Amino acid sequence: MERNVLAEIQENLDRIEQQHQVKILLAVESGSRAWGFASPDSDYDVRFIYARPAKEYLRVDPVADVIEWQLDEVFDINGWDLKKAMLAFGKGNPNLMEWTNSPIVYREAAEWAQVREVARRFFSEKSALCHYYGTANKTLKAFLMSDRIRYKKYFYALRPLLCCRWIERFHEAPPMEFGKLLLLFEESEAGADGLDGELLAAIRELLDRKAVTEEKDLNPQMPVIIDFITAECGRQKAISDRAADDRRHDFSELNETFRRVLGV
Repeated sequence: MERNVLAEIQENLDRIEQQHQVKILLAVESGSRAWGFASPDSDYDVRFIYARPAKEYLRVDPVADVIEWQLDEVFDINGWDLKKAMLAFGKGNPNLMEWTNSPIVYREAAEWAQVREVARRFFSEKSALCHYYGTANKTLKAFLMSDRIRYKKYFYALRPLLCCRWIERFHEAPPMEFGKLLLLFEESEAGADGLDGELLAAIRELLDRKAVTEEKDLNPQMPVIIDFITAECGRQKAISDRAADDRRHDFSELNETFRRVLGV
């Protein structure tokens, strides 16, 4: 019998709420399925934000602020406590910003609208540029220097670099979907902030190949893409180094929203 994965995700979320006595405020897809370049055997990366009853935040003894629920070949499910998430928003954490922008939403409580609205105002260009450049550069050095490469590793560098370019142009949190990022630069003139025709053709070919290739398969290097990633990492390092620290240090809005969500 074919698995009903979406039903299984909902069942898992229900069990999490019951077992841990929490309310899930947001549950989304955060990996390659949300990014738009899943392979046939890609797992489901489910991330969620949860809130405990208000009295649980007034304890003397510490309470875990992460729920590690499931990790296997099909599911990677874990979540963050609301307080932990609000603090991360205050620091401009790009991963949390991405969760709020995921195109695949498994569950969303009415209260989450308040959190999303205030979180947008804490987006930090400096934090995001450093995060995305760092992710791309680490991927380049760790996985893209050999003769045979897993296709997904290209995207772990390409997507962050296109996110950096999005931030350069719009000064806002970039979309999760790789297709939206790529479309913007397909429509731009090469030599400005666009991508040249040969590179775009190689990326489109890579997308087609990955869609029918198993995650662990090793494949010959695609030099035109490696050359772009190498050069763009150098450019983005300089940009992120120059960027001013624009993080907000007044958490009053976050505190107020946190209390409202808890009903305090």
